Amino acid sequence: MNNDQRKWVYLFVLSIIWGSSYILIKKGLQGFSPVQLGAVRIIFSTIFLLLVGYRSVKTIRKNEWKWIVASALSGTFIPVFLFAFAETEIDSSIASVLNSLVPLFTILIGFLAFRIRTRWGQVVGVLMGLAGAVVLILQGAKVNPGQNYFYSLLVVLAAVLYAANANIIKSRLQKVSPMAIATGSFVLMLPAAIVLITFSGFFTEEVVQGASFWPSLGYIAVLSVFGTGLAKIMFNRLIQISTPVFSTSVTYLIPVVGVFWGMLDGERFSLLQVLGGGIILLGVYLVNRNRK
Repeated sequence: MNNDQRKWVYLFVLSIIWGSSYILIKKGLQGFSPVQLGAVRIIFSTIFLLLVGYRSVKTIRKNEWKWIVASALSGTFIPVFLFAFAETEIDSSIASVLNSLVPLFTILIGFLAFRIRTRWGQVVGVLMGLAGAVVLILQGAKVNPGQNYFYSLLVVLAAVLYAANANIIKSRLQKVSPMAIATGSFVLMLPAAIVLITFSGFFTEEVVQGASFWPSLGYIAVLSVFGTGLAKIMFNRLIQISTPVFSTSVTYLIPVVGVFWGMLDGERFSLLQVLGGGIILLGVYLVNRNRK
């Protein structure tokens, strides 16, 4: 399988994994606070990555560590907590839709900060995808009038950070293996996660003996291994074998999966929102049409 074929496989698998992450976050919040969920997620993911990729950390050169730090903060640490807090107020399906803002921010950051060339066709595709996202969001506000959409801004901020991370990896960490980037990032985040979980009340009797403790811990474990650990390695590799815009196009497919899980969990969704999802998929086609 060549890289042109492999990138589409990665795109599909990542859309399934990350599209399922939002419902796992929602379920995890039944037993934990957003800070506890984020800290546990980072700790579990670090343990997994150290088991499978601890040797790769040695391949990171001294002058590359500053970019590993930047990637860790923008690509994982801050977004993990932003999404957890956001889903205390908005549906998991809406959070997955808002994540489709990433490609637009990827283009803007890539052009302004890294001088990465972008074709007009890609811009049109991104805007088409965003139009579909707007339809989904506006209809979501009508279907769920009791939700506090101020929290949706946290997802928008996470999208900006994800876009920055995609450009950092493509422009500054191209020669570092995906495993090394993922493992190195989580090793750096581990101390902060331990401090956060220690002072978050995670080990109190109220939390540990709660009815949702073990189910929520199971959901976070699955989220950590697949949604954070394995997916991070795949995403880093996808960026290296394609472009930042193509790699973040996975966020166009994520809402389809996220909405599916949300509807199964009883979240309300209208036919107009389904139409918005179709427009997003059309945007994916436009972004990647006639790529050399």
